[in-house]
Amino acid sequence: MSETSASLMPLGSSSALDEETARAELYGLLSQLYYAAPGAELLSALRVAVTEAPADGGFLQEPWQQLVGAARAQGDADIAREFDRLFGGVGKPEVFLYGSHYLSGFLNEKPLARLRADLDRLGLARDEAMSETEDHMAYVCEVMRYLIAGDDVAVCNLTSQHDFFATHVQPWVPPLCDVLAAHPQARFYAALARFTRSFVEVEAQGFDMLD
Repeated sequence: MSETSASLMPLGSSSALDEETARAELYGLLSQLYYAAPGAELLSALRVAVTEAPADGGFLQEPWQQLVGAARAQGDADIAREFDRLFGGVGKPEVFLYGSHYLSGFLNEKPLARLRADLDRLGLARDEAMSETEDHMAYVCEVMRYLIAGDDVAVCNLTSQHDFFATHVQPWVPPLCDVLAAHPQARFYAALARFTRSFVEVEAQGFDMLD
């Protein structure tokens, strides 16, 4: 998983370069938060993150403030227990974090096979140290981060971002966010779900402007 800047400020930018950096950092942050219970360093950085946008009315300002507020309102151990209750345990989790579940109703189905084929075309493969399948929320966010911030311009470009987002993120992440935001045991992760959904909406609008 990627390292996320402690000075993360996803609410506005002064240049196109700053905006791309913020997008990549946000995908990296989401990847970390959905992959495992956040550690003390990450939560400490989140709790002191700037919450005011450079200009009023930023679409992400309110959900970002709610996420930071949720991190400040709960202790590290409480957030770790919430992660385990929602996504861990033996057998069926309370909330699935896999695209195949939302796209087909089952795990390890055709959506995962299509994803693996597209990753192969991009020259990407799952790290053997990662226990989750490639359709895990953390993995697709990490792929998006790479497609924005990577150095290989043949792969890391707007066309690749748009195609991957439209095929492997946009169709199922909002339904996941709806399930997670409505779960009675979700507090920090309900706030994360609301922020994630808002961020995906902003991304979708941005890509729509390219068409």
